[in-house]
Formats: sequence, C-alpha cells, structure tokens
Amino acid sequence: MRFLIDAHLPRRMVSWLAAAGCDASHTLDLPLGNRTTDRQLTEIADRNGQILVTKDGDFVNSHMLNGQPAKLLLVSTGNISNRELEQLMVPMISQIVTDLQQHSFLELGQAGMIIRG
Repeated sequence: MRFLIDAHLPRRMVSWLAAAGCDASHTLDLPLGNRTTDRQLTEIADRNGQILVTKDGDFVNSHMLNGQPAKLLLVSTGNISNRELEQLMVPMISQIVTDLQQHSFLELGQAGMIIRG
C-alpha cells in the first residue's frame, strides 16, 4: 500500500509505514516540498495510487464532495507529541492497511480508528 503524508505530520511517519512494508513519501520529498498545494497533493496521490495522510479537514470536504483524494487517512488526534502519535499509529498500521483495502476514508483519533467511508 502506498501513502503520501501531508506537511502537518512528521516526516518520520514514512519510516513507520516503511517498517510495516508500505511505500510512503512525505510532502518534503516532492519538488515543491511543503509548498505543494492541496490540489496538487490530491492530484499526486490519486495519480500514484497513494492514500493521502493528513490532519487537514479541507481534504475531508474534497473527498466527501468530489471523491478526491480517492483514499484518505485523517489524523484527528489533536496536538499530541510525535512520540505519542507513533505509539498510537504504529500498532494500528496493519489494521489501517486492511481497512483501506475495502474503504476509502479512515479517521485515526486518540480513541482509535473510525471507518468514515
């Protein structure tokens, strides 16, 4: 499974996903880096068959109204440390991958995973 991680999330998330056998990149890996627009991120993710991982609610609206990005993982943990995010997310990566094979929109919060679409 392939992931594109948005600018508001830590770059080290790439290594968490890679350790679980996923292909992942961060906006910092793109030519425009964190200056890549939301529209460009959506286009890149969809073109490359990637799941967009973000904290940005604008992508939720776009996904729900237009089906873009095609697959979305919303991280809605609020302000937690990167370490806390890692402790929450890493044990759930296999479940995230499984759920995204059948669903297009997941939300990861401090209470766990919610299938949204």
